[in-house]
Amino acid sequence: MIGIAILGSTGTIGVNTLDVIARNRDCFQVVALTAHRNHARLLDQLLEWQPRYAVMADADAAEQLEAAARAAGAETQVLSGVQGLEQVAESSDVDFVMAGIVGAAGLKPTLAAARAGKRVLLANKEALVMSGPLLMTAVKEAGAELLPIDSEHNAIFQCLPPGGGASLEAMGVRRILLTASGGPFRDRPASTLHEVTPAQACAHPNWVMGRKISVDSATMMNKGLEVIEAAWLFNTTVDRVDVVVHPQSVIHSLVQYEDGSLLAQLGHPDMRTPIAHALAWPKRMPSGVDDLDLVKVAELRFEAADMERFPCLRLGYEAARAGGTMPTALNAANEVAVDAFLDGDIRFTDIPRVIESTVARHSPVAVDHMDTVLHADTVARAHAHEEMKRLSS
Repeated sequence: MIGIAILGSTGTIGVNTLDVIARNRDCFQVVALTAHRNHARLLDQLLEWQPRYAVMADADAAEQLEAAARAAGAETQVLSGVQGLEQVAESSDVDFVMAGIVGAAGLKPTLAAARAGKRVLLANKEALVMSGPLLMTAVKEAGAELLPIDSEHNAIFQCLPPGGGASLEAMGVRRILLTASGGPFRDRPASTLHEVTPAQACAHPNWVMGRKISVDSATMMNKGLEVIEAAWLFNTTVDRVDVVVHPQSVIHSLVQYEDGSLLAQLGHPDMRTPIAHALAWPKRMPSGVDDLDLVKVAELRFEAADMERFPCLRLGYEAARAGGTMPTALNAANEVAVDAFLDGDIRFTDIPRVIESTVARHSPVAVDHMDTVLHADTVARAHAHEEMKRLSS
């Protein structure tokens, strides 16, 4: 039995992970489940899976969960805060860690899992965006495994030769093509984007995702962050990573080789496919995803990514080329701006304005220590808040 800790078990990734595990119960033991504040949903999961640990990032929510768990007769140990998240990520009972916490909040436990030599199933792209050198060094030094869960990066992983570690050039790869759905506003007149509501931005045409990542998809910042993530995961530069809009979300990404061959991974837009792949790798196991009927799909369309319409994608490339802590500042500004948009404090079109102003003020330094990353993150968040005040004045 493989012991697994699911960081962010009440979110979309966590729920889908438990669905896949439920179809393969003879292979996995759920050791730990974690959430931020949703203690009611975590209690339901706790009672079903009986993990050894449950962690609430929020201390008050942890107290409520512990009281409810005791009343229900559960023996699960309830922990709280970042320390609790790191403890379960490092636990000797845990073999695999699903890093499904959204945003910068997932950085420390993801890094802890890598340093403990676990198989890290990386759904938290921000960990690599913020601290690529630190995380990749930790993986190498501890002998950990880092397997991508983002559908695009998992597709690339499946299309590359087995083994990994070598540069793309050494594998005969010319470039990586990340596919993007274009989100809900691909065809909407650009002149009306300032009227977009949070509900509209969260209504993704293909994928079922959380609110934050749905907004990132709508602005295409999600793809900007994925460009940076791909460069770290596959040991290359962003100049070898292209983005192509593919509205159907059937081809999840492609790899182009020097001989002209293009290898692609296809499937329904369902996160259970990459989750099952990473859980079972190098084998395969059932995911619960329906077979893809190519006759019903009938056609596949592709479009160039418009960086004028979606400036967040451009900002992702620019941050990657600047290097150092610039991607950290980019991510921090985006998280602040997206939260403000979801709260109704700024417009949809203000998101890239806040980000661009923030990164313009940032002087990147080398990512050589966690304190460096956290300082850059804190300063960038402060600058983003200042820019939002300026916009509202």
